Amino acid sequence: MKIEIITTPNYYLKETEFVTLDAYNSVLDSINKMDHVVELTVCKSIEDLESVVQRKPDLVILAVKYIAIKNEEDIWLSEYFARNNINHSGSLRETLKFDSDKILAKTFLRSKGINTAKYFTAVPGEYKSTYALPIGYPLFLKPLDAANGKGIDNLSIVNSFAEFQSKVLSLYEIFDTPVLVEEYIDGQEFAIAIIQTKDANLLVSALEVIPPESTKALRILGEKVKKDDTEVLRKTEDNFLMDRIKTLAIDAYIDLEIRDYGLINVKTNKYGHCFFIGINLTPDIGNTSSYFPIACEMAHDLSYDQVISLIVEEGLHRFP
Repeated sequence: MKIEIITTPNYYLKETEFVTLDAYNSVLDSINKMDHVVELTVCKSIEDLESVVQRKPDLVILAVKYIAIKNEEDIWLSEYFARNNINHSGSLRETLKFDSDKILAKTFLRSKGINTAKYFTAVPGEYKSTYALPIGYPLFLKPLDAANGKGIDNLSIVNSFAEFQSKVLSLYEIFDTPVLVEEYIDGQEFAIAIIQTKDANLLVSALEVIPPESTKALRILGEKVKKDDTEVLRKTEDNFLMDRIKTLAIDAYIDLEIRDYGLINVKTNKYGHCFFIGINLTPDIGNTSSYFPIACEMAHDLSYDQVISLIVEEGLHRFP
């Protein structure tokens, strides 16, 4: 079978690729072992995408959700390839909107009965005092539509109106969108990798993510922590807790109509209640410090090659 991995330079992206540049070699090597013909294609324009369509690959694996072209509308890859009858990995455009818009995902899942942290949005100057805020401190502030910890640092948790104003202003100046403000959930954090296999079963793999303590003695999973790989990843032995976490993740996967695979983030509070935090539908599947393959290895003793094989097989089974 002919397979192409589609990526793009991320000059204008708020979200990074599902793998680092070094990790593409790992994905290519893994697919080559399956005796498929695979290549990496960097697309920067509609002409590049048209060339892919002309080659008619049996499967395109989408490493990014869209191509951002300066001064033009983004080209959503799943929508483009579906329109051109090219089989692609991952979720459809209607589901990908929940990845790019955290508020939309929270609102939708809350309507389905899934717990999410209380939240509101803010722009500079919108709130005049602590008493006007819809939720009490501590608050957790982050960009509305960025991924991979972007905009999250030691100043993301605020305990005063001055801190709130400062963080709202800094995030708004960088990302130019309203800021997502959540109640701070002081508990354990989990990443749940889900793969739908070609026989329609869900392979669910959960791991606990423990960031290092910040200067405020809090544990914040931000961009620097993820980039430096300073968090600890471990398998939790509390089977009762894991069952509840995985149940929430499966419910979110089904309700959002995620296809093929995805990474779902869940947090617990001090009472053990579980809350949906977010999703990543183009998760990093590099074989080094990536949550996705590590979760599969910890939970099911799957090798990196086996994880990639499951993803590829699920995509190819749709090929006529």
